Amino acid sequence: MEGKQKEAECPADVNKGVSELCLGIQCRRENEEAATASLAAEEEGMKNSISVPDNCNSPTSSSSMTTRELQEYWRNVKCSKKPVKLLFEIPSARIVEDPDVKYVKYKVVVIKSGSYDGIKSCVERRYSDFERLHKGLLKDFKEEMEDVIFPRKRVIGNFSVEMINGRRAAFMDYLEILHSIKYIRRSNKFIDFFIVPELEEAYNCLRGGSYTEALEILLEVLVLQEKLTQHNPMLLAPTLCAIVVCYKDLGDLNSAYEYSERALLHLHGRRGYKYYIPLLDTMITLAYDLGKDITPLREKEADRPEKAVPTLKELVVQEHVDSL
Repeated sequence: MEGKQKEAECPADVNKGVSELCLGIQCRRENEEAATASLAAEEEGMKNSISVPDNCNSPTSSSSMTTRELQEYWRNVKCSKKPVKLLFEIPSARIVEDPDVKYVKYKVVVIKSGSYDGIKSCVERRYSDFERLHKGLLKDFKEEMEDVIFPRKRVIGNFSVEMINGRRAAFMDYLEILHSIKYIRRSNKFIDFFIVPELEEAYNCLRGGSYTEALEILLEVLVLQEKLTQHNPMLLAPTLCAIVVCYKDLGDLNSAYEYSERALLHLHGRRGYKYYIPLLDTMITLAYDLGKDITPLREKEADRPEKAVPTLKELVVQEHVDSL
Protein backbone atom coordinates (compact mmCIF):
# COMPACT_ATOMS: atom_id res chain seq x y z
CA MET A 1 0.00 0.00 0.00
CA GLU A 2 2.77 2.37 0.93
CA GLY A 3 4.56 1.64 -2.36
CA LYS A 4 1.43 2.49 -4.31
CA GLN A 5 1.09 5.80 -2.51
CA LYS A 6 4.66 6.72 -3.34
CA GLU A 7 4.11 5.79 -6.97
CA ALA A 8 1.06 8.01 -7.10
CA GLU A 9 3.04 10.93 -5.69
CA CYS A 10 5.71 10.78 -8.40
CA PRO A 11 5.54 13.79 -10.76
CA ALA A 12 4.43 13.20 -14.34
CA ASP A 13 7.77 14.58 -15.50
CA VAL A 14 9.60 11.75 -13.76
CA ASN A 15 7.39 9.12 -15.38
CA LYS A 16 8.02 10.68 -18.78
CA GLY A 17 11.75 10.78 -18.01
CA VAL A 18 11.70 7.07 -17.14
CA SER A 19 9.90 6.29 -20.40
CA GLU A 20 12.52 8.25 -22.35
CA LEU A 21 15.27 6.45 -20.46
CA CYS A 22 13.80 3.06 -21.40
CA LEU A 23 13.63 4.11 -25.03
CA GLY A 24 17.21 5.34 -24.82
CA ILE A 25 18.43 2.06 -23.35
CA GLN A 26 16.65 0.10 -26.10
CA CYS A 27 18.20 2.36 -28.74
CA ARG A 28 21.59 2.00 -27.07
CA ARG A 29 21.41 -1.80 -27.21
CA GLU A 30 20.55 -1.74 -30.89
CA ASN A 31 23.39 0.68 -31.64
CA GLU A 32 25.85 -1.33 -29.54
CA GLU A 33 25.08 -4.40 -31.65
CA ALA A 34 25.65 -2.37 -34.81
CA ALA A 35 28.82 -0.83 -33.35
CA THR A 36 30.20 -4.27 -32.44
CA ALA A 37 29.64 -5.48 -35.99
CA SER A 38 31.21 -2.31 -37.37
CA LEU A 39 34.30 -2.56 -35.15
CA ALA A 40 34.69 -6.24 -36.05
CA ALA A 41 34.57 -5.32 -39.71
CA GLU A 42 37.14 -2.57 -39.20
CA GLU A 43 39.50 -4.93 -37.37
CA GLU A 44 39.09 -7.58 -40.09
CA GLY A 45 39.95 -4.97 -42.70
CA MET A 46 42.99 -3.92 -40.71
CA LYS A 47 44.32 -7.45 -40.64
CA ASN A 48 44.29 -7.41 -44.44
CA SER A 49 45.88 -3.98 -44.75
CA ILE A 50 49.10 -2.66 -43.28
CA SER A 51 49.28 0.48 -45.37
CA VAL A 52 50.84 3.61 -43.89
CA PRO A 53 48.31 6.27 -42.83
CA ASP A 54 47.76 9.14 -45.25
CA ASN A 55 49.00 11.70 -42.74
CA CYS A 56 52.37 10.00 -42.26
CA ASN A 57 55.35 9.46 -44.53
CA SER A 58 56.85 6.03 -44.91
CA PRO A 59 60.08 5.68 -42.90
CA THR A 60 61.81 4.45 -46.04
CA SER A 61 61.35 7.93 -47.51
CA SER A 62 62.99 9.68 -44.54
CA SER A 63 66.54 8.54 -43.84
CA SER A 64 66.86 11.24 -41.15
CA MET A 65 64.66 9.31 -38.70
CA THR A 66 66.48 8.04 -35.63
CA THR A 67 66.02 4.54 -34.20
CA ARG A 68 63.77 5.97 -31.50
CA GLU A 69 61.66 7.80 -34.08
CA LEU A 70 61.33 4.64 -36.19
CA GLN A 71 60.17 2.65 -33.16
CA GLU A 72 57.66 5.32 -32.21
CA TYR A 73 56.51 5.61 -35.82
CA TRP A 74 55.68 1.95 -36.21
CA ARG A 75 54.11 1.84 -32.75
CA ASN A 76 51.80 4.67 -33.81
CA VAL A 77 50.99 2.91 -37.11
CA LYS A 78 50.14 -0.29 -35.27
CA CYS A 79 47.96 1.53 -32.75
CA SER A 80 46.21 3.54 -35.44
CA LYS A 81 45.01 0.29 -37.02
CA LYS A 82 43.20 -0.89 -33.90
CA PRO A 83 40.07 1.06 -33.00
CA VAL A 84 39.72 1.87 -29.31
CA LYS A 85 36.32 1.60 -27.68
CA LEU A 86 35.64 4.18 -25.02
CA LEU A 87 33.21 3.86 -22.16
CA PHE A 88 31.40 6.85 -20.73
CA GLU A 89 30.28 6.99 -17.13
CA ILE A 90 28.43 9.76 -15.30
CA PRO A 91 28.84 8.68 -11.67
CA SER A 92 27.64 11.90 -10.06
CA ALA A 93 26.13 15.33 -10.54
CA ARG A 94 26.03 18.51 -8.48
CA ILE A 95 23.70 21.48 -8.31
CA VAL A 96 25.40 24.84 -8.89
CA GLU A 97 23.73 27.99 -7.58
CA ASP A 98 25.16 31.20 -9.02
CA PRO A 99 23.67 34.60 -8.12
CA ASP A 100 21.59 34.71 -11.31
CA VAL A 101 21.17 31.07 -12.33
CA LYS A 102 20.85 27.57 -10.91
CA TYR A 103 21.87 24.50 -12.90
CA VAL A 104 23.20 20.94 -12.67
CA LYS A 105 26.72 19.88 -13.64
CA TYR A 106 27.24 16.24 -14.61
CA LYS A 107 30.61 14.56 -14.06
CA VAL A 108 31.59 12.70 -17.24
CA VAL A 109 34.30 10.02 -16.95
CA VAL A 110 35.94 8.65 -20.12
CA ILE A 111 37.50 5.20 -19.82
CA LYS A 112 39.45 3.24 -22.41
CA SER A 113 38.14 -0.33 -22.53
CA GLY A 114 40.01 -3.49 -23.46
CA SER A 115 42.98 -2.73 -21.22
CA TYR A 116 43.67 -1.31 -17.78
CA ASP A 117 43.09 2.44 -17.86
CA GLY A 118 44.89 3.81 -14.81
CA ILE A 119 44.08 7.44 -15.56
CA LYS A 120 40.41 8.35 -15.51
CA SER A 121 39.67 11.44 -17.56
CA CYS A 122 36.90 13.55 -16.05
CA VAL A 123 35.08 16.69 -17.16
CA GLU A 124 31.95 18.45 -15.94
CA ARG A 125 29.20 19.46 -18.34
CA ARG A 126 25.72 20.92 -17.88
CA TYR A 127 22.52 20.21 -19.80
CA SER A 128 23.08 23.19 -22.12
CA ASP A 129 26.47 21.77 -23.14
CA PHE A 130 24.90 18.45 -24.12
CA GLU A 131 22.12 20.32 -25.93
CA ARG A 132 24.64 22.42 -27.89
CA LEU A 133 26.49 19.25 -28.90
CA HIS A 134 23.25 17.61 -30.04
CA LYS A 135 22.19 20.57 -32.17
CA GLY A 136 25.63 20.76 -33.78
CA LEU A 137 25.65 17.06 -34.62
CA LEU A 138 22.12 17.24 -36.02
CA LYS A 139 23.33 19.95 -38.37
CA ASP A 140 26.38 18.00 -39.60
CA PHE A 141 25.10 14.41 -39.35
CA LYS A 142 21.36 14.60 -39.89
CA GLU A 143 21.02 11.05 -41.22
CA GLU A 144 23.25 9.42 -38.59
CA MET A 145 21.46 11.30 -35.78
CA GLU A 146 17.98 10.48 -37.02
CA ASP A 147 17.22 7.84 -34.36
CA VAL A 148 19.39 9.21 -31.52
CA ILE A 149 17.23 10.18 -28.55
CA PHE A 150 18.10 13.30 -26.55
CA PRO A 151 16.59 13.97 -23.08
CA ARG A 152 13.94 16.67 -23.24
CA LYS A 153 14.24 19.94 -21.39
CA ARG A 154 11.85 20.33 -18.44
CA VAL A 155 10.33 23.53 -17.11
CA ILE A 156 9.90 22.19 -13.56
CA GLY A 157 11.42 19.38 -11.53
CA ASN A 158 14.92 19.70 -13.01
CA PHE A 159 16.59 19.56 -9.59
CA SER A 160 14.79 16.56 -8.13
CA VAL A 161 16.91 13.52 -7.33
CA GLU A 162 14.81 11.36 -9.65
CA MET A 163 15.23 13.74 -12.58
CA ILE A 164 18.98 14.17 -12.10
CA ASN A 165 19.55 10.41 -11.82
CA GLY A 166 17.40 9.80 -14.88
CA ARG A 167 19.38 12.32 -16.90
CA ARG A 168 22.69 10.88 -15.72
CA ALA A 169 21.70 7.50 -17.13
CA ALA A 170 20.26 9.02 -20.30
CA PHE A 171 23.35 11.14 -21.01
CA MET A 172 25.61 8.13 -20.44
CA ASP A 173 23.64 6.13 -23.00
CA TYR A 174 23.63 9.13 -25.33
CA LEU A 175 27.43 9.48 -25.36
CA GLU A 176 27.99 5.77 -25.91
CA ILE A 177 25.58 5.79 -28.84
CA LEU A 178 27.39 8.76 -30.39
CA HIS A 179 30.76 7.08 -29.96
CA SER A 180 29.48 3.94 -31.67
CA ILE A 181 29.02 5.95 -34.88
CA LYS A 182 32.39 6.24 -36.65
CA TYR A 183 31.94 9.60 -38.37
CA ILE A 184 30.54 11.21 -35.23
CA ARG A 185 33.21 9.99 -32.81
CA ARG A 186 35.88 11.35 -35.18
CA SER A 187 34.15 14.69 -35.69
CA ASN A 188 35.50 17.94 -34.26
CA LYS A 189 32.19 18.69 -32.55
CA PHE A 190 32.22 15.44 -30.59
CA ILE A 191 35.88 15.79 -29.56
CA ASP A 192 35.54 19.50 -28.76
CA PHE A 193 32.66 18.76 -26.38
CA PHE A 194 35.14 17.05 -24.05
CA ILE A 195 38.15 19.36 -24.30
CA VAL A 196 37.42 22.90 -25.52
CA PRO A 197 36.19 24.49 -22.24
CA GLU A 198 39.29 23.25 -20.42
CA LEU A 199 41.60 24.26 -23.29
CA GLU A 200 40.12 27.77 -23.30
CA GLU A 201 40.81 28.06 -19.57
CA ALA A 202 44.36 26.74 -19.99
CA TYR A 203 45.23 29.12 -22.84
CA ASN A 204 43.79 32.07 -20.91
CA CYS A 205 46.07 31.15 -18.00
CA LEU A 206 49.03 30.81 -20.36
CA ARG A 207 48.41 34.21 -21.94
CA GLY A 208 48.22 35.70 -18.46
CA GLY A 209 51.58 34.22 -17.45
CA SER A 210 50.06 31.65 -15.06
CA TYR A 211 52.12 28.81 -16.49
CA THR A 212 51.76 26.42 -13.55
CA GLU A 213 47.96 26.60 -13.67
CA ALA A 214 47.95 26.32 -17.47
CA LEU A 215 50.29 23.31 -17.38
CA GLU A 216 48.14 21.44 -14.86
CA ILE A 217 45.06 21.80 -17.06
CA LEU A 218 46.90 21.00 -20.30
CA LEU A 219 48.36 17.77 -18.93
CA GLU A 220 44.89 16.59 -17.91
CA VAL A 221 43.41 17.55 -21.28
CA LEU A 222 46.22 15.71 -23.10
CA VAL A 223 45.28 12.41 -21.48
CA LEU A 224 41.70 12.82 -22.64
CA GLN A 225 42.75 13.96 -26.12
CA GLU A 226 44.91 10.86 -26.55
CA LYS A 227 41.84 8.71 -25.94
CA LEU A 228 39.64 10.66 -28.34
CA THR A 229 42.04 11.28 -31.24
CA GLN A 230 43.72 7.94 -31.87
CA HIS A 231 42.51 8.12 -35.49
CA ASN A 232 44.61 11.28 -36.03
CA PRO A 233 47.37 11.81 -33.42
CA MET A 234 48.49 15.01 -35.14
CA LEU A 235 45.54 16.70 -33.40
CA LEU A 236 47.61 16.47 -30.21
CA ALA A 237 50.37 18.72 -31.59
CA PRO A 238 48.95 22.12 -30.49
CA THR A 239 48.42 20.90 -26.92
CA LEU A 240 51.89 19.34 -26.80
CA CYS A 241 53.42 22.59 -28.06
CA ALA A 242 51.54 24.58 -25.41
CA ILE A 243 52.94 22.22 -22.77
CA VAL A 244 56.45 22.80 -24.17
CA VAL A 245 56.00 26.57 -23.84
CA CYS A 246 54.81 26.23 -20.23
CA TYR A 247 57.69 23.97 -19.16
CA LYS A 248 60.22 26.19 -20.96
CA ASP A 249 58.98 29.37 -19.29
CA LEU A 250 58.93 27.60 -15.92
CA GLY A 251 62.60 26.67 -16.41
CA ASP A 252 62.06 22.91 -16.67
CA LEU A 253 64.06 22.44 -19.85
CA ASN A 254 64.26 18.64 -19.67
CA SER A 255 60.47 18.28 -19.57
CA ALA A 256 60.11 20.91 -22.29
CA TYR A 257 62.47 18.95 -24.54
CA GLU A 258 60.72 15.65 -23.77
CA TYR A 259 57.32 17.01 -24.83
CA SER A 260 58.82 18.75 -27.85
CA GLU A 261 60.12 15.36 -29.03
CA ARG A 262 56.62 13.93 -28.69
CA ALA A 263 55.17 16.84 -30.64
CA LEU A 264 57.74 16.44 -33.41
CA LEU A 265 56.93 12.73 -33.75
CA HIS A 266 53.29 13.61 -34.35
CA LEU A 267 54.28 16.24 -36.94
CA HIS A 268 56.79 14.11 -38.86
CA GLY A 269 56.23 14.42 -42.58
CA ARG A 270 54.12 17.57 -42.23
CA ARG A 271 56.80 20.20 -42.86
CA GLY A 272 54.23 22.66 -44.10
CA TYR A 273 52.28 22.55 -40.84
CA LYS A 274 52.42 25.89 -39.04
CA TYR A 275 53.93 24.42 -35.86
CA TYR A 276 56.72 22.44 -37.53
CA ILE A 277 59.47 25.05 -38.00
CA PRO A 278 58.72 27.00 -34.77
CA LEU A 279 58.85 23.70 -32.87
CA LEU A 280 62.21 22.82 -34.46
CA ASP A 281 63.59 26.25 -33.52
CA THR A 282 62.53 25.73 -29.91
CA MET A 283 63.99 22.21 -29.85
CA ILE A 284 67.33 23.48 -31.16
CA THR A 285 67.47 26.12 -28.42
CA LEU A 286 66.54 23.57 -25.76
CA ALA A 287 69.01 20.99 -27.09
CA TYR A 288 71.81 23.57 -27.10
CA ASP A 289 71.04 24.61 -23.50
CA LEU A 290 70.89 20.97 -22.42
CA GLY A 291 74.16 20.06 -24.16
CA LYS A 292 72.53 17.76 -26.71
CA ASP A 293 73.61 17.20 -30.30
CA ILE A 294 71.68 19.65 -32.48
CA THR A 295 72.93 18.27 -35.82
CA PRO A 296 69.89 15.99 -36.48
CA LEU A 297 67.57 18.91 -35.76
CA ARG A 298 69.51 21.20 -38.08
CA GLU A 299 69.19 18.60 -40.82
CA LYS A 300 65.40 18.62 -40.40
CA GLU A 301 65.47 22.36 -41.08
CA ALA A 302 66.95 21.82 -44.55
CA ASP A 303 63.76 22.94 -46.28
CA ARG A 304 63.20 25.92 -44.02
CA PRO A 305 61.19 28.66 -45.79
CA GLU A 306 62.94 31.96 -46.47
CA LYS A 307 60.16 34.07 -44.98
CA ALA A 308 60.17 34.83 -41.29
CA VAL A 309 58.23 32.44 -39.06
CA PRO A 310 56.71 33.19 -35.65
CA THR A 311 58.12 31.71 -32.48
CA LEU A 312 56.43 28.72 -30.90
CA LYS A 313 55.09 30.87 -28.08
CA GLU A 314 53.68 33.42 -30.52
CA LEU A 315 51.75 30.63 -32.23
CA VAL A 316 50.55 29.06 -29.00
CA VAL A 317 49.09 32.25 -27.50
CA GLN A 318 46.95 32.68 -30.62
CA GLU A 319 45.01 29.47 -29.95
CA HIS A 320 41.46 29.76 -28.62
CA VAL A 321 41.42 33.54 -28.68
CA ASP A 322 37.71 33.44 -29.62
CA SER A 323 36.90 32.71 -25.98
CA LEU A 324 38.21 36.11 -24.87
